[in-house]
Amino acid sequence: MTGRKRQSARHAAAAGLRALAAGLWLAALAAAPAAAQDAAGDFDFYVLALSWSPSYCAAEGAQANRQQCGARPAHGFVVHGLWPQHARGYPEYCASRAPDRVPEPLVRRYLDLMPSAGLIGHQWRKHGTCTGLSQEAYLATVRQARERVRLPEHLAAADDARLVDPDAVEAAFRDANPGLPAAAIAVTCEGRLLREVRVCLGRDLSFRACPEIDRRACRRDRALMPPRD
Repeated sequence: MTGRKRQSARHAAAAGLRALAAGLWLAALAAAPAAAQDAAGDFDFYVLALSWSPSYCAAEGAQANRQQCGARPAHGFVVHGLWPQHARGYPEYCASRAPDRVPEPLVRRYLDLMPSAGLIGHQWRKHGTCTGLSQEAYLATVRQARERVRLPEHLAAADDARLVDPDAVEAAFRDANPGLPAAAIAVTCEGRLLREVRVCLGRDLSFRACPEIDRRACRRDRALMPPRD
């Protein structure tokens, strides 16, 4: 065999090995189990997110939901969502036998808490499906969670623009809710706006510490609470 033929044979053998390796890799990939979807009902605790509605409306501007931001009288603190959580991370968009769409009669019963049909539907699809509850049971739990947390009166009724210390907002919520530990609440901001107060609740809706949520608290000295107007 000439040198050229030997070199050609080596190249052919190498190509064959590469093809074999690629085939084995594809076969292994096909045999590997798909990534497990988040399982409904598999979570450790809830986060109740209370949004300062004027901050949402100011931040989103023309893109804000008009059902929420066009309301008169204007909303103050509203429920953004009730989110099932793991100690680290959270499940979302879990498989559910319930429909994606929340029926209008059920939506109307909860507009006092979550002031737009779009918000209610989104929260159900992304978070409610992961609770393992029906639509009605999930939204009933949202109401129970909201009733578990008292709003500080001087903040809930704020009709003027205020620069507030996020730590003072947290302290006001803790004063209004005896037994609420510092590690169970986080005040969040976006830019200069105070956006949300997030309270961690056990599956029985008792207050519980949540270090991962607490670490995401606002670090600004001052944040703006736009007025309810």
